[in-house]
Amino acid sequence: MNTGPSIFARALGADFERLHPMLQLRFGVDPGAGYACVGRGVFSELRRGAWWTVPFLKLGAFRNILFPEHGNNVPFTIENYPYVDGLGRTTVTFTRTLETRAGRPRRFDATMILGSRGTVVDYLGTHQHLATDLDLSVRSDGSLHLRSTDLRFYEGLVRFTVPRFLTGTADLYEAFDDERQVFTIQLQVRNPVFGFLFGYRGEFTCEFPPLAPGGTPARLRPAREESRD
Repeated sequence: MNTGPSIFARALGADFERLHPMLQLRFGVDPGAGYACVGRGVFSELRRGAWWTVPFLKLGAFRNILFPEHGNNVPFTIENYPYVDGLGRTTVTFTRTLETRAGRPRRFDATMILGSRGTVVDYLGTHQHLATDLDLSVRSDGSLHLRSTDLRFYEGLVRFTVPRFLTGTADLYEAFDDERQVFTIQLQVRNPVFGFLFGYRGEFTCEFPPLAPGGTPARLRPAREESRD
């Protein structure tokens, strides 16, 4: 069982100290730290690509990876809870719930670990069938840039890297606005052939509740855990 510095602190090394202090708090969640991070805010813009991207986005909705809705001023929550999974790995949930339509929320489900290569591994969706390493970098203003790399598929004995033309590269930027005391977030997913697929931008505030004795809520955990990273 690994506890202590968060998976992001270990992946970034000394650069973690260059993050804005509020981002250090947000990305410092770890079972040993004893707290979670729950953000609530609004996406001022939720975009999708051209009409022919809709089937791809609908497919992703089956496992809470992507979805076809779009709009403006969309309320959302993001829940980051640390726990040790059934394989003994320190894991952090990145569950985003969006109120795209009244009474029909949409979710992005992701769980992250520190992989065997020393990088943060992002498992996408409810069943950890898809995984990608994240390139992390701290920008000069103390914000954080996360970029996805090759996408891997795991199921039973099957393992393969998804061809680039069937997937997309995600670039996510998180920062903290000192003047307004809010976190800002911006995401863009692009395909090398088809161009822009999906994206959003918005802002949110965070609470840092202590971890309850029962640990991470079961509704945030994946339906299965993949041992391969």
